[in-house]
Amino acid sequence: MAIGQHYQNAYVTRNVDKAVEGFRKWADTRLILETEVEVKLWTPEGEGVGVQKLAFVWVDDLNYELIEPKSGDVLKIYKEALPKGDELAFHHVCHRVDDWDETMAHIEKNPFPVVLKGGTPDMLQFCYVDTRPWLGHFTEYIWANPERWKQLGGR
Repeated sequence: MAIGQHYQNAYVTRNVDKAVEGFRKWADTRLILETEVEVKLWTPEGEGVGVQKLAFVWVDDLNYELIEPKSGDVLKIYKEALPKGDELAFHHVCHRVDDWDETMAHIEKNPFPVVLKGGTPDMLQFCYVDTRPWLGHFTEYIWANPERWKQLGGR
């Protein structure tokens, strides 16, 4: 179930600003992108909208995604993993793939269920697979067109 290029380690936190400050202080970052987004998401329990404060921190070609879930029942996957304090808690890895339809067909043949997905066709699509029984964490897969990939900081 490990397909595509692993480019990201992701963490959840109650305080993205504090986490970003830690990266500014202790990492050789090449780019930090910060945003707050409202996004429509699908989960096995239904569709909904979630608001998240995000930071994408690039150290060379490894991305650290920092996620602060703000509101929305569809963000349960993040909220349940939050630490008690405002430190970081590891949540998932992300793999970039070249062909979304092929990736989804591959995922459907495996025993690990899709627990979250979203995106915009022709721009960016993503899904989270529950690989915790195998790897101990979720695995995200993402497809992005070249323009969107560059906007995310990818090279």
